[in-house]
This record gives sequence, C-alpha cells and structure tokens, in this order.
Amino acid sequence: MSLFEQKYEQWLQSNIVEDPNHRRREWLLKGLGHGTVEFLRSVWFPIIGHFEHLKPEWEVRDFNNGYRYLDLAYMPGGAKGGIEIQGYGSHARDLDVKRFKDLCNRHCLLSLDGWTFLPVAYPSITDEPKQCQQLVLSFIGKFIASDVPASLSWLEAETIRLARRLLRPFTPLELASHLRVSDRHARRVLHRMVELELLDIASGHERVRTYKLKL
Repeated sequence: MSLFEQKYEQWLQSNIVEDPNHRRREWLLKGLGHGTVEFLRSVWFPIIGHFEHLKPEWEVRDFNNGYRYLDLAYMPGGAKGGIEIQGYGSHARDLDVKRFKDLCNRHCLLSLDGWTFLPVAYPSITDEPKQCQQLVLSFIGKFIASDVPASLSWLEAETIRLARRLLRPFTPLELASHLRVSDRHARRVLHRMVELELLDIASGHERVRTYKLKL
C-alpha cells in the first residue's frame, strides 16, 4: 500500500467515525467518486502532503432548505472553500437544461453564503496535473491569513510573509537575498521557523535545501 493510500484511508475513516451526521456518513461509506480520488492522488497529496482541513462530501444547506454535498470542502479556521470535480461526460456532453440551471443556482447560492469555489475539470487532472497543482496552491493561498504572530521578530515575520507570497519551496539563499542577511543567518531564522511549526522542510536531510510554508 502506497503512502497516499495509507493516508487516504486514515483520513476517510476518521471522517466517517467523527461525523454524527448520518446522511453524510452514508455518502462517505459509499466511497468517494473516481474523479475526486484521482484529484487527491495526482494533484492534492503530491504538493500538500496531508488532508488536514479537507472534508469530503461536505453537507451544506441551500436557500430552499435542501441538502447539497460538496466533493471537497477546505475549511482552515472556519473558512469556506469548495472544490468540485467536473466530469466531462456529466457536465458537458450530457448536461440538459434543467441540470445546467440547477448547477448554476447551486454555485450562486453557496457563493452568496460565503463559499469560494475551485472547479476542476477531470481531463485537467489527467492531462495537466502540474497546472492543477498551481491552481490548488493559489486557492489555498486565499485562506492563509495575512497577519503573523506578534511574538515573531521582524526577520521571522518577513520570512513567513515571503513564504505566503511564494507558496512554493524556497532556498535559504532566496531568503537571505530577500532579507539582505547572510546565508548562515537566514538558516538560523529558518531553523527557528521549523521549530515553531510555521515552516516545513521541503527537501534535504543532513543539510536542508528548501523550505515550505506549513499548510
């Protein structure tokens, strides 16, 4: 069993066990759709590395007192981010007028309720996974607060701001150039950021090569 499969099963089972909502549990017990699983396998997990703050088959109420289920809800700190996998057959070739209108109403009502959506076409997952990964990073960036802990020094705070702007792994040399300090000083700052669990090591073991924002 691959690392993805292990983490995926743990995440799915924890959602099933922890949610008291029997309607959502029934949806989860059926398993997630093929497109959603492929999105998680090929796009989400390779760049994020975990499923924290991500809720599958998340139940929401619409303005007609009905229930809707989002493929994936991304909810750090109570934020409302929705990810929907659009299958080509069901959303393009076979979409009749009634279903098309319902799909538009669904997104309109949820947007009015404060949800931000990232629609992902299934063919893009299989044909352009790297492009999808960049979209996911930009999507996640919308939910990262712009403020930083008041306890951080100026150099530490600016390090976090840089990591939030880049949303990709960066080197100590990049940080040193940005802060206008030595490489050694930049590495000390980065080491502390890892200790505070604000940054993660992206590559390297004995000598770390790159760091990334802890998402």
